[in-house]
Amino acid sequence: MYRENAWKKYEDLAPVMEFAEGYKEFISLGKTERLAVREAVKLLQAAGFSPIEKKTKLAPGDKVYFVNKNKNIAAFIIGSSPLAEGLRILGAHIDSPRLDLKENPFYEKEGFALADTHYYGGVKKYQWVTIPLALHGVVCKKDGTTVEVHVGEDENDPVVGITDLLIHLSADQLQKPGAKVIEGEDLDVSLGSIPVDGEEKEAVKANVLRILKEKYGVEEEDFVSAEIEVVPAGKARDYGLDRSMVAGYGHDDRVCAYTSLKALLDIDKPAHTCVCILVDKEEIGSVGATGAHSVFFENTVTKIASLLGESHPFYATRLIFEASKMLSSDVSAGYDPLYPSVNDPKNAAYFGKGLVFNKYTGSRGKSGSNDANPEYYAWIRKTMDEANVHWQNAELGKVDQGGGGTIAYILGNYNMNVIDAGIAVHNMHAPMEIVSKVDVYEAYLGYKAFLLAE
Repeated sequence: MYRENAWKKYEDLAPVMEFAEGYKEFISLGKTERLAVREAVKLLQAAGFSPIEKKTKLAPGDKVYFVNKNKNIAAFIIGSSPLAEGLRILGAHIDSPRLDLKENPFYEKEGFALADTHYYGGVKKYQWVTIPLALHGVVCKKDGTTVEVHVGEDENDPVVGITDLLIHLSADQLQKPGAKVIEGEDLDVSLGSIPVDGEEKEAVKANVLRILKEKYGVEEEDFVSAEIEVVPAGKARDYGLDRSMVAGYGHDDRVCAYTSLKALLDIDKPAHTCVCILVDKEEIGSVGATGAHSVFFENTVTKIASLLGESHPFYATRLIFEASKMLSSDVSAGYDPLYPSVNDPKNAAYFGKGLVFNKYTGSRGKSGSNDANPEYYAWIRKTMDEANVHWQNAELGKVDQGGGGTIAYILGNYNMNVIDAGIAVHNMHAPMEIVSKVDVYEAYLGYKAFLLAE
């Protein structure tokens, strides 16, 4: 159903609303890559998936998953057809723009204990001040133990935040361009203001470190080998008087991660081996051991091929990739009626019209784009229409207005067919993003249809 209002499809909205409840819980609990992987593992195990370490061989129908460094995950259902006929792959990323504590974050200034941060991914820095923030992450100690830190989500927790100038004294600040209103080095998080007893130097900082030591057993030096992310505090909420939307942090791209994973969980005995891979680092170029550029995914497919009896699994993996089809499950920019000038209305993604396909993303003449083959796009159209899935096509704004990218081109380098397929988002990369519940549900249906298509 091309570019039609998806809400009209449903006389009973219960399936759409119920699916959104599960999604809201997922993004409320999975605000970092590590937490998203943890939630994904819970869902996989509840659906009968086993960690690959427990397997010495595989057969059609088996359900297994791999976890890489606690920050990305690949789950497989082994199909009845030979691997040589290719995989059906859903790939999304589970990192989102945020602030990270620096390696030596803590300092005191004028009676306040503060933490230095470095922003991660593309952010409008002014959006991150004067809102409640939470801390999530791990501190890895020299003795080999890892301590989890979580502050700001429980209703009895304190929250932290970043201050801004009051309007009464901001005459000079308001003359700056938006990119400079708040400087990156000024995104420092306020942690406390009570000094410890005595005349100790930096007594407020010392008190904060005392609290951290009492609760988590960590010293200041331990934060050199820590990964603490600063994210918006609070749960995802229904948005709009009609509850048609979801407001929350991290829709980009955990909304596609959840719908992709649920599509895999809710199929059984597929013909082709089906895969959902959730990766890290997309917001900073898909780099590193847990990003899409890593050989982790290639290694998992090689392991699968080996456990299925392939005598030359490394060579087989390249041929398997070449025969595979993939949806790069990533969000698209939703048409916002308050900012119409940045879009070509004929080629924009609209709330309520279902799953969004982007033939290409990129910027400045499609730079960095996958640009899917039209033959594959035609197969996708047929698959969606036969499954009665509402879908639409879009570009990422007007030519030369901006742009962005996904992991599509990385898997396309293996000569597999890949196209971007995701969900329209308002406020993308802001602390509060918005999606339409019906688009989320249609994406889930579309991903399932893709996995099961011939």
